[in-house]
Amino acid sequence: QLCTLGGGNHFLEIDVVDEIFDSTIARTFGLFEQQVAILLHTGSRGLGYQVCDDYLKIIQKEFAKGNISSSNSQLAGVPINSPKGIAYYSAMSGAANYAWANRQIITHFIREIFQSILSMSPRDLGMDLVYDLSHNIAKKEQHIVDGKKQTLCVHRKGATRAFGPGHHSLPLEYQHTGQPVIVPGDMGNASYVLCGTQTAMEKTFGSACHGAGRILSRSAAKKAARGRSLLEELEEKGIIVRYRGRATLAEEMPDAYKNISDVVEVIVQAGIAKKVARLRPLGVIKG
Repeated sequence: QLCTLGGGNHFLEIDVVDEIFDSTIARTFGLFEQQVAILLHTGSRGLGYQVCDDYLKIIQKEFAKGNISSSNSQLAGVPINSPKGIAYYSAMSGAANYAWANRQIITHFIREIFQSILSMSPRDLGMDLVYDLSHNIAKKEQHIVDGKKQTLCVHRKGATRAFGPGHHSLPLEYQHTGQPVIVPGDMGNASYVLCGTQTAMEKTFGSACHGAGRILSRSAAKKAARGRSLLEELEEKGIIVRYRGRATLAEEMPDAYKNISDVVEVIVQAGIAKKVARLRPLGVIKG
């Protein structure tokens, strides 16, 4: 499954940068108005699912031995330094590495395709990676808790890293800006590039939202899409969509998601991240 998008909310977009909010940070990220950008969202595919499914069963059994009950069958845990905790963390990390490899392989072929169509090299086209980051993952990190630096296992579900300026894990060129935070919206509106802040380090363990978030379930979205031509609606907005399954197109319709600008504004007002740029979709591929 390497070099595959997968279904659900995974996508590949050709976007245009239609607004810059912080020109200095945008320049550091290599972004400017009317620039064409590629936005890619995919992950560890079936491997990640299998790791989760297999270890969920193992951990649930171990959890039950401790005479701890939970109203949610998927809410269970084991100590991070126990044999099963170590085994799961290792398997999850392997799946995360697979996801990074998957995105890099797809990125390679994106560059090759642009080169073949435009007869220009990726270097001449400026097709440099801004950032690649993960979500729905647990990571061992150091954070200040009760005034002391402690090593924690930070689990980000529906969230992603938003490390502030000066963090040791950031590349040298991003040390003074904070980490790029990519927040996809939906295929009919916009996505945002933000940057992490020191406030995020203090309030949310250096975390921000991963996307707009759904307001309609997948089944409700399919019901709402009946009788509508989503392709025509998107084409009227200047957005070309290619998809593999019609059901996926309905499930991922723009109406299924919250207004991304409102979501980002909440993040900004909370001080968790700063707006850098807004991206508007021109072409969308759904797996």
